[in-house]
Amino acid sequence: MTTPSRLPEPYGPSSGANLADILERVLDKGIVIAGDIRINLLDIELLTVKLRLVVASVDKAKEMGIDWWESDPALSSRARRDELARENAELRERLARLEELELEQGRARREDARREGVRREEAP
Repeated sequence: MTTPSRLPEPYGPSSGANLADILERVLDKGIVIAGDIRINLLDIELLTVKLRLVVASVDKAKEMGIDWWESDPALSSRARRDELARENAELRERLARLEELELEQGRARREDARREGVRREEAP
């Protein structure tokens, strides 16, 4: 009795390459896929879409200078804390300016009231 033969492996039976090895190699070295889509009508460019895809490990991405996720508040708790601290400082500054303005307006109102009182006393 014969058994059905297996399909040949794409890397040959002795290469030993499997998905995990390929993924490890890609993440270690990194891979960039780039493409542009342009839509023109009568030589007038209507739309251009530039696609760039980088597949790499976090370490490799940092090595390449890509670290946008560290400053994105939706992805990083540290970035979220930094954003909240910055917002808190801005709000405190605005509050201090408003309080200072209110004090100045209060002084001006009291001074106006004092002047008005002096005028009433001087009036015959």
